[in-house]
Amino acid sequence: MALETSPEAPAPVRQVAMLVGQWINKLGAVWVEGQVSQLNRRAGSATVFLTLRDTLADVSVTVTTPRATLDAMSPPLVEGASVLVHAKPSFWTARGSFSLAAREIRAVGLGELLARLERLRQLLAAEGLFATERKRPLPFLPRRVGLVTARGSAAERDVVENARRRFPGVVVETAYASVQGHRAAAEVIAGVERLDAHPEVDVIVVARGGGNVEDLLPFSDEGLVRAVAAARTPVVSAIGHEQDTPLLDLVADVRASTPTDAARRVVPDLEEEVAGIRATRDVARAVVVRRVEREQAGLDAIRARPSMADPRTMLAARGDEVTALRDRARRTLGHRLDRAADDVDHRRARARALSPLATLRRGYAVVTDADGHLVSATGAAVGVDVRIRVADGRLVATTTAVEADPAGAGPDEEEDA
Repeated sequence: MALETSPEAPAPVRQVAMLVGQWINKLGAVWVEGQVSQLNRRAGSATVFLTLRDTLADVSVTVTTPRATLDAMSPPLVEGASVLVHAKPSFWTARGSFSLAAREIRAVGLGELLARLERLRQLLAAEGLFATERKRPLPFLPRRVGLVTARGSAAERDVVENARRRFPGVVVETAYASVQGHRAAAEVIAGVERLDAHPEVDVIVVARGGGNVEDLLPFSDEGLVRAVAAARTPVVSAIGHEQDTPLLDLVADVRASTPTDAARRVVPDLEEEVAGIRATRDVARAVVVRRVEREQAGLDAIRARPSMADPRTMLAARGDEVTALRDRARRTLGHRLDRAADDVDHRRARARALSPLATLRRGYAVVTDADGHLVSATGAAVGVDVRIRVADGRLVATTTAVEADPAGAGPDEEEDA
């Protein structure tokens, strides 16, 4: 039942402690997994005290066990080992402390550790944390390189010295952390998060030297894997040697086989880049020189042409062509005009031949009355004024007599007669 209290009727500490102790004492024995962070063997005591720590959360509990139980373990239990403890929870009311009374302790073997790591790997892979499309490219020349490693370690020396040997101006921002033991995962996570929040850090290297599977367990910690997956800055994993593959290698954007390899990957080699620039410059210069030489040769060829040597040569030739064309045009036009004149003369001659005036010039005349009507002998009268049209003018006369031709005879027939 819940303890009923109020500001006017509070419960004393001993009552609360007794109730908590009674509730805990009702619990049965449980199997607990954790990592041994402290081991205290008191001389002359039959009881051994150890602290069991959770690897994913900052929670620890005191465990008491008979010395005989601990001495029977093979290999002997040491700090940092992962164990399974079958214990009865207990609560010491006088001090208000919770502890576990161990009845059996089993060391977690290498096979069990590897099996758990594989299950964790499959779980994280199913979430997509190891997907290739999540990998980010490394910057060509980082402004500042973040490094998470142990202070004064060989890994730190390898990364810093090789990076500066490759690019002397590189700046390394180091976040020191334990790389082994129960505090390693939490400190490495803190280092990654601090460097990820740094505005000038463009890449983060997590480095550690080689070791056995147990030594590298912090770099397979689920919390560390998720922290690296959530980082905005590209992360390079340089843990152990080539054959070591903690889960950090899978989630990192780039895996380096060694800390030295990490320095090679994150920082360009200044000498190689300078040599590349020189080679590119030489190629570009050769291309430009060949282009200029080709264009110069083209200009020389154009300048060597006769038209460029003496531009008047081309003008003279074109002038002769213009003169020849002009003369030809004149001749053609003259011929056409001559033919046209001849044609006009011919047509004029024909017109003249058909003209009444030509007939008048042969001695004929046209007689009309005062109104301009033709006058014939059969229709004329004596004493009528008539006008006579001859070749060179007109005559005005009056008829004095009329003589008609014989019937049916025209002027031509009469002449023939």
